[in-house]
Amino acid sequence: MGDGVRLTDGRWIELWDGGARAGTPVLFLAGCPDTRHAAYPGDEAARRLGIRLVAINRPGYGRSTSHPSTHASVADDVVAVADALGIERFAVMGMSIGGPYTAASAALHPERVTALAVLASPASVPELDPPYHRDDLDADRQAFFDRLARTSPAEAAELMRPDFLAYVAQLNPADPDDTALVRRFLAELDPHDAKVLRGATGAVAGLKLGSDQAIAAGIREALVNPDGYLRDAAISFRTWEFQPEAVRCPTHLWYGELDANASVRNGHWLAERIPPATLVIHPQTTHLAVLQEHWVTVLSGLAESGS
Repeated sequence: MGDGVRLTDGRWIELWDGGARAGTPVLFLAGCPDTRHAAYPGDEAARRLGIRLVAINRPGYGRSTSHPSTHASVADDVVAVADALGIERFAVMGMSIGGPYTAASAALHPERVTALAVLASPASVPELDPPYHRDDLDADRQAFFDRLARTSPAEAAELMRPDFLAYVAQLNPADPDDTALVRRFLAELDPHDAKVLRGATGAVAGLKLGSDQAIAAGIREALVNPDGYLRDAAISFRTWEFQPEAVRCPTHLWYGELDANASVRNGHWLAERIPPATLVIHPQTTHLAVLQEHWVTVLSGLAESGS
């Protein structure tokens, strides 16, 4: 299948098909802005556990065709990718902004999804109390997210565009100096999350994980097209168009006690609404570490639940 599949409507979906090719299938959606590269550190664990780990780039990321996507349309894309790969039933896991998309996959396609893992993800933000996915927002930022929740997706994307383009310009992903690019990128992260990325081991797609080359490749793929991030931003802080109560498969919710990006309140909200959910809060754990320090645990749970 190479590095992607062509959907029936002509759109291209870029992916990475790793782990144990004949193993139990798990389809992965990364955060924002991020791509299939976020799954590379899970390759070794997936191989050991007999799991086929398929990481999908949502529309507008990398070489995936831009599209005015919704949680429901991405859920349909996940099923279409599974069909293209000859996979009948599968587990789904979503990191950060990817979590609601995988929850939608489980809610809207219960006949296909065997198990769900949501990691460090926002809930349906306007339904939280208070209605913010983070606990560190000042009054101005709270007002901004209130506005995002009330506008149309197109308007929300335009509200986010100036800040995002300024962020991309500051990072300068076109810089051929991998080391300089990675230094700028890691400086924006929580120090522990930066250490986690640096500490990834193994090699995938010809890249030594944790190296400047590997991290830089992931940055460039995530930022080559602004459409993916802007579409995520446009719909991720609005009320969901699907009901999490419709999820019926075994569900694992993983959150970090020290995660500033997605407060543990998000996990509690989901646990109250998804009947079969189990919530685990890792102590002293930051955002990216929720996944990158726990690949074996997360994949084992999905494999056992989906069997």
